[in-house]
Amino acid sequence: MNRLKKPFPLVIPVLIGVIIGALISSTIFAVTGLSVFGRAPKRIDAPVVANDADLTAVALDVVGYIGSNDFGSLASVVHPDYGVVFSPYATVTLSTNKRFSAEQIALFGTDSTVYVWGVYDGSGEPIEMTPAAYFSEFVFSRNYCEAPVIGVNRIIKSGNALENITEMFPGVKFVDFHIPGCDMDLLGELDWSSLRLGFEEEDGRLWLTVILNSRWTV
Repeated sequence: MNRLKKPFPLVIPVLIGVIIGALISSTIFAVTGLSVFGRAPKRIDAPVVANDADLTAVALDVVGYIGSNDFGSLASVVHPDYGVVFSPYATVTLSTNKRFSAEQIALFGTDSTVYVWGVYDGSGEPIEMTPAAYFSEFVFSRNYCEAPVIGVNRIIKSGNALENITEMFPGVKFVDFHIPGCDMDLLGELDWSSLRLGFEEEDGRLWLTVILNSRWTV
């Protein structure tokens, strides 16, 4: 009789482990499949938090276009009427952030115009850059094609900046390509960053309406 009772303490932890594993696997999964725009994703093995295959596929295409400076393809997903807003930080400020049309985006590869994209965190000085310089510092400052974590309609990490993408773009669907920090100090890791791409659905298609960079600000 005693031998029959002993296995139960071992079975219970196993069952708990199976349940926890099932819960984790239901929220973290590998991205697979081709983009709805017909191009293979540039990144297909990052763990994704949530499940929206179409949104993820489009975002993977867009981050690939950005990483390869393919502005023609990037322009093809920009909202044809509204265009796309660029925010250098997590806080979107439509009064100061720059908005471009698809036609303007298509010419970014050769556009040497210096635009005012917003203001620098801390100093409040205007961010005056060419498209190439801005993309290098505030869009693709790190290789987000290899982001280890992708948040779908979820912000992976926030700093001290106001997160207002859903307030400024009601109904927006967004994907957060996040690269964790690696340097530790008394304040914790400060060198993390995210490239966040916001889309709005119209006529059954997802259109890019916002590109922002999220990082620690002062």
